[in-house]
Amino acid sequence: MVFWGNAMKMGIIKIVENVKEIHREYVVLIKVGNFYYCYGRDSYIMSYLFQYKINILKDGMYSCAFSKNAIHKVTAKLENRKINYLILDRRNNYQVEEKCNYKNLNEYIKCYEKAKSEISSKMRIEKIYCELLDNIKDKELISEIEKVIYERRKIQSN
Repeated sequence: MVFWGNAMKMGIIKIVENVKEIHREYVVLIKVGNFYYCYGRDSYIMSYLFQYKINILKDGMYSCAFSKNAIHKVTAKLENRKINYLILDRRNNYQVEEKCNYKNLNEYIKCYEKAKSEISSKMRIEKIYCELLDNIKDKELISEIEKVIYERRKIQSN
């Protein structure tokens, strides 16, 4: 059963890659049952705009998902930000269900650059946090980190 799930994801990823060759500056949302999924760069944008969790798939590809109940909120914010998007329905052989194109006003790249910077920093912080949890008994490590943070605060307040 797990293999089928991975095979299904790989099929979706191939579809997204093909769509992104034509629609590079679109957030591509794929409706699968009660959820919408996005992959790659689009995951950064969705996480940045909505604080959705980014998942890392086996092949290193990023993905993000949200409930179908949130689609109106998502499309409204994408439209408000003038970000092109496509909604594909897996049930209907990945046909375009909805498309929004702002042409020269599209803010996809600008939003992606902001998102990539912020989300990358958050991911680095998460790794540090996990490392600290793994070494929770290492009082010296924690003291060193506190020292760096304290010194940085002193410099910034001057």
